[in-house]
Amino acid sequence: MNHWLLKTEPDEFSWVQLLAAGNGGEIWDGIRNHQAAGYLRQMGRGDQAFIYHTGRERRIVGIAEVTREQFPDAADDSGRFVAVAVRAIAALAQAVTLTVIKADPRFADFVLLRQGRLSVMPVTNVEWHAILQLARG
Repeated sequence: MNHWLLKTEPDEFSWVQLLAAGNGGEIWDGIRNHQAAGYLRQMGRGDQAFIYHTGRERRIVGIAEVTREQFPDAADDSGRFVAVAVRAIAALAQAVTLTVIKADPRFADFVLLRQGRLSVMPVTNVEWHAILQLARG
């Protein structure tokens, strides 16, 4: 199983909306950056992803699971981009802010800090467990 981070603007689509979708989940689409789209193509069913709220919040708020691997993004007329389906697994007990991540040396090589504009990115096992530890408080 691989781990990922999916960024979303909570005013457009939020963790609460993903939770409300239930086990049916939602389609994660609209990714047009080629590197981020490449990461979508690498996602497998059962992979888990942190949901990160961008904008004013800048924090990881929950965990989702990939329920459907890559398929054509219906909103892409060119046919070059893909989407995946995800469902909410669990909210973090305590959101982990970007400020906390930046201050922690365990995240020196975290893609979130090195390529912050990407909306989809991998998370190493070490980073995944460190974030879960921070979320426990």
